[in-house]
Amino acid sequence: MSLDRRAAVAAIGLGVLAARAFAQQPRTVAPRGPLGADERATIELFERARESVVYIATRQQVRDLFTRNVFSVPRGTGSGFIWDDAGHVVTNAHVIQGASEAIVRLADGREVQAALVGVSPSHDLAVLRIGVPFDRPPAVPLGTSHDLRVGQRVYAIGNPFGLDWTLTTGIVSALDRSLPSESGATIEHLIQTDAAINPGNSGGPLLDSAGRLIGVNTAIYSPSGASAGIGFAVPVDTVNRVVPQLIKHGRYIRPSLGIELDDALNQRLVRALGVEGVFVLRVLPGSGAERAGLRGIRRGADGRWQPGDVIVGVDGRPVASVGQLLGRLDDFRVGERVRLQLRRDGRSVDVDVVLDAGT
Repeated sequence: MSLDRRAAVAAIGLGVLAARAFAQQPRTVAPRGPLGADERATIELFERARESVVYIATRQQVRDLFTRNVFSVPRGTGSGFIWDDAGHVVTNAHVIQGASEAIVRLADGREVQAALVGVSPSHDLAVLRIGVPFDRPPAVPLGTSHDLRVGQRVYAIGNPFGLDWTLTTGIVSALDRSLPSESGATIEHLIQTDAAINPGNSGGPLLDSAGRLIGVNTAIYSPSGASAGIGFAVPVDTVNRVVPQLIKHGRYIRPSLGIELDDALNQRLVRALGVEGVFVLRVLPGSGAERAGLRGIRRGADGRWQPGDVIVGVDGRPVASVGQLLGRLDDFRVGERVRLQLRRDGRSVDVDVVLDAGT
């Protein structure tokens, strides 16, 4: 090899070594500058609210078919949040349904046993209680939901797929949605949001941009079971009406007209008679409905059964099913007066009824 060629090879080798040495050096980090105002606001909101959000793990008891021994096995996970200074935790009813015990994990890592205080399946709400001797986490600040606007920013904090303390953001996509609950009643005024809500988010808080509670994440609409951009939350105005009753009574005392209803029979009557609404089957003695003169199904002079009143509206809002009627009445409190729109003997009648305490 000639001297010139050897020199060229050596130069290439030195260049490769120099390039490798240069490549091993870390690159200079470009200065970022301050975070944007919206980013800082989101970070501050999450850091404030995180302490009030809890992780809920449930267990259920199963019996071995051969040994007949009873074992406690994991059932599922969900989310919840601190309601007050007494250690009450709000979550969804379906999060703790079928569970024999629940463990609540706080943001600082402590795990405490929870006791069931009350549950309202018709609102998909439940209240647990935990005993925390020191450094109790703060309650989530309470907001309102009646004044929400489509387009408002919302923030959901929960534990999707067991990934604890996850923040997702979005907007209020729609308001006043209705969904049937597992109990058959209709949950009214649901908040629809595009903030990602996945399994495990259930029971977690939905917050507004001020960090106030505006809803409890309860359901997603998705064929696959994962977030598809449509989630629902029980509005905080409903939560603030139901939760105090669960704490005080262990159950929700539903306002009642004092009439007998049957959803399956109602559907058959609607199809047979071509009248849409809720048929009053029987008026309970001593009830607000009896005092207001409502009429149930009765036997005519010819011996045939004749329909009584058909409820078609509550305070001007239409009613088409038993579940919808129960949901409409749920906007009121026991002792309040409501105006019913009825179909009676082929004509329209308005009747005022004072609501009783339901069973």
